[in-house]
Amino acid sequence: MRKLLGVASIVLAIACRGGLGAAVQAGQDVREPAVAGQFYPSDARTLNAMLDAVLKDAAAPGPDAPIAIVAPHAGWVFSGQIAADAWHQTAGRQYDTIVILGTNHTGTGYGRLAVYPGSGFRTPLGVARVDTTLAAALVKEDGDCAADGSAHAKEHSVEVQVPFAQRLFPNAQIVAVVVGSEDAGVLARFGKTLARLLQGRRALIVASSDLSHYPSWRDANVVDRRTIESIASLDPDRFRAAAENALRGVTNLETCACGDGPIRAAMVAARALGATHGRAVSYANSGDLPLVEPDRVVGYGAVVFSAGDPGTDTRVLALPTAAAQALPPTAADKKQMLVLARETIRRYLDTNSIPLARGFSPAMERPQGVFVTLRKKGDLRGCIGQMTPDRPLRVLVGRMALAAAFDDPRFEKVRAGELKDIDVEISVLTPFKDVAGPGAIVVGRDGVLLQKGGRSAVFLPQVALEEHWTRDEMLDNLCLKGGLDAGCWHAGAKLSTFQADVFKEGDFR
Repeated sequence: MRKLLGVASIVLAIACRGGLGAAVQAGQDVREPAVAGQFYPSDARTLNAMLDAVLKDAAAPGPDAPIAIVAPHAGWVFSGQIAADAWHQTAGRQYDTIVILGTNHTGTGYGRLAVYPGSGFRTPLGVARVDTTLAAALVKEDGDCAADGSAHAKEHSVEVQVPFAQRLFPNAQIVAVVVGSEDAGVLARFGKTLARLLQGRRALIVASSDLSHYPSWRDANVVDRRTIESIASLDPDRFRAAAENALRGVTNLETCACGDGPIRAAMVAARALGATHGRAVSYANSGDLPLVEPDRVVGYGAVVFSAGDPGTDTRVLALPTAAAQALPPTAADKKQMLVLARETIRRYLDTNSIPLARGFSPAMERPQGVFVTLRKKGDLRGCIGQMTPDRPLRVLVGRMALAAAFDDPRFEKVRAGELKDIDVEISVLTPFKDVAGPGAIVVGRDGVLLQKGGRSAVFLPQVALEEHWTRDEMLDNLCLKGGLDAGCWHAGAKLSTFQADVFKEGDFR
């Protein structure tokens, strides 16, 4: 998957460091898109298809109307699903005004609260109209605000939220503010001014922020959950303290939330508008997606601020126990793995996006080796696996599905038109066990890893049965697969066995 991963690494690197694309001239009346084609699709058809996908899979809305939401702003291939979860909390509600609070990645106008002074934001879906009256009132009423188009010119944190607003509330007007200050007094004054100006309006505040940069996948899962809990407290001081404490103890953690200012300002405004609590909606990090390596990730969380009863749903922040992870995958898990493998390939082909693996039992959080095999009308069309797991099984299924479809060197890349003729098979592996010699291998039960002279090759347990091989024939062919001579297994070869739980789409039809 080197090609796919290379693209992902580039996008991840730009996801939180500023936009690419044509700069927008300061003071231009309608801001042209700066990161369409890098952070989200640049044509309306693909953009709508991606919105269809992530909104269809989005977390169900809560009982109370959101006053404000926290949504991530990285490239949609990474954070689009979590952003959709946040925006989907507004389902069934009506908003006339949407205030998007972005953070400053470009350095232009740093220290200011830069209110966009133009009449609109253009995306592939058209122009989102700016509420110029409200924008002007913010500048007039808050001395820390300035009418400043330059801070918006290349800034992606506002832009990536606009298509959600256009799709869900096509008649609403927006106000865009790049929050370039982290000063508590500045943010508190701004939040109170914003709330006063929004009184009596059907308004939604959107705080645009990713979470941790750039710890390991494992560390991010711990740090980000603490950060989300502090955000949901609706207490700016608690949120700030939690971030400062985390920064002192986690390797490679550069920040707990790159939209610290927008989040704190949104907290103040939401409380002034009647919000009584925050609710964690969903969480993931870039390592939960098959395109990204787990040693350097960015976190994404969806939080909603509203009035009413906060409830007691803790599933978003709970990590599965070791005992729960030790259970075998359920039949529902297996069926869902197959659906995920197919959908991962389809979504990548159709929208260049990847579905987020969630909704599985805790057993799927266990790191476990897995192979994905594709067969077209009975013939092998691709097969790649990862024997030494570095992340949960739910993540590796999607990763291996992409690899089998696009990176098996024996085959051309899978094309969209042939996916209907392809059947998916998954093999979940047990850990490897070294054996003393060939006599310990049972054909049909054991998969085999052969290692000799710096070369290696592996066969899944079902291969020998499908080829009608004896044990010796299987080992001869394993030598040949590894670029060695047939019979290499007789002397000097290391043999390891494993078993596999094999299931395919036909098992669930």
